Amino acid sequence: MGYALYLAQSGDKPPSAKPLKGFGGASVLELVENYDGDTYRAIYTVRFEDAVYVLHCFQKKSKSGTATPQQDIELVRSRLRTAEEEHIRWLQKQKKR
Repeated sequence: MGYALYLAQSGDKPPSAKPLKGFGGASVLELVENYDGDTYRAIYTVRFEDAVYVLHCFQKKSKSGTATPQQDIELVRSRLRTAEEEHIRWLQKQKKR
């Protein structure tokens, strides 16, 4: 998963990255990896120029279904709003330099 995030930071799209449903397009992506019988997910956004924000990483606990639990989706939405605010602040600081 670390290498996939490195590729995203480098401007490439990792082969295993898929758009997360419900976020309109391909600006919020999900990585899914299996290890030792468990499934892990990382959700990140490339919505902002020159920045990749990892919004949530977690172990998928449910044994039935592949859908991302609603609680995790809401957490991603909240963190995406925070990332948008932080990115705006970062851009404003860059303009002042």
